[in-house]
This record gives sequence, structure tokens and C-alpha cells, in this order.
Amino acid sequence: MAGGLISKTEFKARALEYFRQIEASGDPVIVTDHGKPTLEVRRCRGLERDPLQVLRGTVLHYDAPTEPVDVECEVNR
Repeated sequence: MAGGLISKTEFKARALEYFRQIEASGDPVIVTDHGKPTLEVRRCRGLERDPLQVLRGTVLHYDAPTEPVDVECEVNR
């Protein structure tokens, strides 16, 4: 595995071996398709921040949340 680059074909044939290697070393592996990098397989990192803290203050207050919304509401703003 030169420089962490492997082809999709090689990864498919030896995926479990690569998973074990990544878990043990922590070094990511880049999977290529026709020589171009397409995927990076790496060890999962723990959450750096509490998800509730990330969302705190981002939700609007609704007076009547069970009532239908106006037709004029903005979608995906």
C-alpha cells in the first residue's frame, strides 16, 4: 500500500484486512478509481462538540406549532 492509495478492486478483495489495519494504525486509506482518488477510509473520530450545544439557539419559536404554515413561508432558506 504505497502512500495509503489503493484501487477499488484491491480494496474490495481485502476490505476487512484494510479495516483492521486502519483501526490499529489510525492511518487513513485513499481508494482510487482509474487512478483518481474517490474515497477516504479513516478511523471514526469522537464528537468534538455536544450536538445539543451545536443546535442551541438555531430553532425558531412557534406560537402554534400544530397549526398549518402560511403558503408564503420560505422553503430552504
